[in-house]
Amino acid sequence: MGALAGIFLAPKSGKELRSDIKEKGSEVIKDAKEIYADASTRAKEMIEESKHQAKELKKEADRHLSEARQKAKEILTRAEKKEAKTGEAEKGERGGKEL
Repeated sequence: MGALAGIFLAPKSGKELRSDIKEKGSEVIKDAKEIYADASTRAKEMIEESKHQAKELKKEADRHLSEARQKAKEILTRAEKKEAKTGEAEKGERGGKEL
């Protein structure tokens, strides 16, 4: 803002004033382009990092799910074996006769 005020308040000819305004405008545009480029680069880096983290989290979740499924199968297998043994024991107590 101070630079802009200096341009308008300084005693200069119209031609010099227009030249100064054009120069300052070019500087502002250049600065804005640099800021945009930096922000764009940082945003792309953040997106890539987020994608990487999402892939890692998915791998970990898939691993936990696989382990949980395996444990569930083992529990079901043990329960079925226990049930089969209990059924055989009951048959033995009744002399192998079904009611």
